[in-house]
This record gives sequence, C-alpha cells and structure tokens, in this order.
Amino acid sequence: MKVLYQPLKKEWYEMIEAGIKKEEYREIKPYYIPRFFEDRLSRETIAGPLLDEFISDLRDSGNVEQTADDFGLWLKDYDAVCFSYGYTKRRMLWEYKGITIGHGRPEWGAPDYKTFIIKLGDRLQ
Repeated sequence: MKVLYQPLKKEWYEMIEAGIKKEEYREIKPYYIPRFFEDRLSRETIAGPLLDEFISDLRDSGNVEQTADDFGLWLKDYDAVCFSYGYTKRRMLWEYKGITIGHGRPEWGAPDYKTFIIKLGDRLQ
C-alpha cells in the first residue's frame, strides 16, 4: 500500500478524526511537488526554472492532471493518507481520493488562495 504521510496541527487533526473535515490543504510550492508528482520517464522530480513554470501554471489553470500532463509528469498513485498529530506517534489512516487545486473551505483551514486539496474517502484505521 502506497501511503502519503502528512503531519497536522491539533485543530485540523481533530476535525478529520471526527469525520467533519474530508479534505486537507497544502500550499502550491516546491516542497510538495516531489511528494505529489513524478516524471513519467525518469521517475524523478522537475527542478529549476521548469519547476517555477510548473507551479505558476498549476496556480493559473487549476487543472492538476492536464497541467502535469503538459509537463510530462503524473500524479503519484497513493492508496491512503496517514495523518499524524504533529510529529507524535498518534496517527490515523484515510482512503486517498486524489488531489485537486482550488479554493477550500475557510472553516476547514483553507487560505484565501488556490491550494492543493487532498481528497479523503473512508477512514481505514
């Protein structure tokens, strides 16, 4: 099983744990590109000016799959998302339903600009 690991602050961890919050937000920045994407041929991550252009296009288009395809990338295929309570051993596992880009819900911690939205399915553990 391929798992995406993500630490959370207390408030968001508890909302997801209670089943209230069904998505998590991450800023569109270089840190997350290797976690979410890989090159189709080399299975490596893009870097340098191409990375900046890719991030700019993601923010502008909002279409993750098409933008990735345009750059010869693909979204990594995860089965689940493991959230930890900060950097403690307290964890929970959720079904991974994909990543989109858009404006999330402010009451769930989304900023007022486009972000990666990690979609969650059922709780697995």
